[in-house]
Amino acid sequence: MDSSTRNKMSGNGPSSDFQSRLIKAIYDTSPDGILVVDAQGMVVAHNRQFLQLWHIVPSQLHMKADGTAIGESDAPLLAEVVARVQNPAAFLERVRELYDNPQLDDHCEIELKDARTLERHSTVLRGEHDEYLGRVWFFRDITIQKNHEAALIQLARHDPLTGTANRRYFFERAEQEFMRSRRYQTPLSIALIDVDHFKHINDQFGHATGDEVLKLLSGKITALLRESDLLARIGGEEFAILMPSTGLAGAALMAERLRVTIAEEASPVAGLMLHLRFSAGVTQLKAQDQSIEDCLRRADEAMYKAKQAGRDRVEACA
Repeated sequence: MDSSTRNKMSGNGPSSDFQSRLIKAIYDTSPDGILVVDAQGMVVAHNRQFLQLWHIVPSQLHMKADGTAIGESDAPLLAEVVARVQNPAAFLERVRELYDNPQLDDHCEIELKDARTLERHSTVLRGEHDEYLGRVWFFRDITIQKNHEAALIQLARHDPLTGTANRRYFFERAEQEFMRSRRYQTPLSIALIDVDHFKHINDQFGHATGDEVLKLLSGKITALLRESDLLARIGGEEFAILMPSTGLAGAALMAERLRVTIAEEASPVAGLMLHLRFSAGVTQLKAQDQSIEDCLRRADEAMYKAKQAGRDRVEACA
């Protein structure tokens, strides 16, 4: 440490000049966008990263010649920010709540209209006698992190070939719906689907064609399901459909609609025109069922009956 630095750090602590330069260095190099607003709603400080994160162009706000909003009301900045978030009403309500309640701190994630995600921290500034001086806002772009997390969830929950839910996620959701059905006394149905003559497709045309059949079939089924339904690949050519708030009659009708729609016209697969057919077993959760496995067992038995009866059909088990 050189003598000038030692002098600045000597005595009762760093000099005011050293402190101001340190604060400026932190502001300028921080990955966070920083905004400081005083108790009267005036901008005390902000760094360039704040403007960059929010895509705020100083000239559009008629900022000062130095490109800052320091000394101005925070209202124009707030209007620019609110215009960029996906849920402006909720965002603005929370900001006002924080300003009105100095005892509150904040940590949340904000979804923007341009598909980015910002992490927000906010805390209060208090004086020597604990008086409220203002509030500091910190913003950081965590889009890459959120996208990475979403990709990991996708891998953990979905079948890599078809993009449908995988076996593990299906049972996780099925158990949740089982408990919900019990709690609220709502119906719950399950359909098990098995592609007819799938081994023949693999043997005659190859496994690559078989994979294309599974992808095409799952896509056609997904397009016909409700948003609340869940399609999962739980075996090689076996799929399951979880249908919350659906009784046996409605589930059987849905399964039959899927079967007819898919079978009625040939589908292009790997340069071939194939008629895709499946057998399905459908059942509804019963009062005496101890777990979702009891329901699945009946659906499997119904599907086996459909196979035994000649395939390309739906069997319901009450």
